[in-house]
Amino acid sequence: MLKFISFGSGSSGNCYYLFTATDGLLIDTGIGIRTLKKYFRDYGLSLAKVNYVLITHDHADHIKSVGVFSNDYHLPVYATRKVHVGIGKNYCVKKKIDPHYARILECGQPIELGCFRVTPFSVPHDSSDNVGYKIECEGITFCLITDAGIVTDEMKEVIAQADYLVMEANHDEEMVMSGPYPEYLKERILGATGHLSNKSCAVAIAENMTEKLKMVWLCHLSQENNHPELARKTVEAVLRSYGIVVGKDITLEVLKRTVPSGVYELTLDEGAKQFPTDLF
Repeated sequence: MLKFISFGSGSSGNCYYLFTATDGLLIDTGIGIRTLKKYFRDYGLSLAKVNYVLITHDHADHIKSVGVFSNDYHLPVYATRKVHVGIGKNYCVKKKIDPHYARILECGQPIELGCFRVTPFSVPHDSSDNVGYKIECEGITFCLITDAGIVTDEMKEVIAQADYLVMEANHDEEMVMSGPYPEYLKERILGATGHLSNKSCAVAIAENMTEKLKMVWLCHLSQENNHPELARKTVEAVLRSYGIVVGKDITLEVLKRTVPSGVYELTLDEGAKQFPTDLF
């Protein structure tokens, strides 16, 4: 059975885990290694079952512990060539990836990793490079899109294929414009290589989802320019304007910035079932 948990989603650190009974795939390693170990213990998960690491891009909140994690657990790290170069140059990554564990991905080229079929695709952001991931396993298509300035045609195609989708809803545009950030930072956030707003995220989902999409998790919310309930209500309202009813046509949840989400079991027929946190 395919399962999913978010260990953190936001500028403080991003890390997502997709796993079965025998195989595990970690997406981004932007939280500290001690914290990650604690979370695995707390949720009864085994680090020994993590077999692969995927990296979206080379900003610190996505790669902080990648070298330590890869080298200590002898794990291959998959990223585009430009992202690997960026990781090597990033001073926030104290321990670099041993070249022996570096693996190169090409956008649009699927790769088989154990029971997972992984296809990276380009996502516009002001990093060395940035990708989203379409991951197929046990007949389920799980897609992750984060740190995106705009929604491209390629991203729209991925949304249309998803059974489950993790999608960035970083900010509320009015909060950014009226907030205390300097002008250059506002322009960066709102620009074509910045971050997706709640509304942009919602429109992309509404215009491209199919009936197969069961659940969306909103990710990478800004602490200063967003709020979980605001993001949820904004996305719900936009979806409703397209005739899509949250709770009936689709399930919508907001991932917490610094707290694990709990474990979700992903199915094709009944959608995602979340395990109560007191079971762990």
